[in-house]
Amino acid sequence: MPRYVYQNLETGEQYEFEQRFHDPAYTHHPETGAPIKRLIFAPAVVFKGSGWYVKDSKASSTASSSAKETSSCATGTCSAAAD
Repeated sequence: MPRYVYQNLETGEQYEFEQRFHDPAYTHHPETGAPIKRLIFAPAVVFKGSGWYVKDSKASSTASSSAKETSSCATGTCSAAAD
C-alpha cells in the first residue's frame, strides 16, 4: 500500500499515512482534526540510460548478432553499409 506524506498547515509538522491508491487525499488529520495537505515528492526510483532490461533480459539471436556488429565496428572493421 502506498505511503503518502502530509504536512500540518498550522505547525508545519509532517506525517506519513498508508492509503490505497484510489482513496481521496486527507484534508484533516484523522486523529486530531488539524488541517493538512499532501506533499508531492520525486519518486524513489529513477531509471537512467538505455535501461536494465536491454542488458538483463534473455538474449535472443538478433540481440547477440547486433552486439557482434557493434563490437566489430568499435575495432574499426565495420563492414555494414549505412544506406
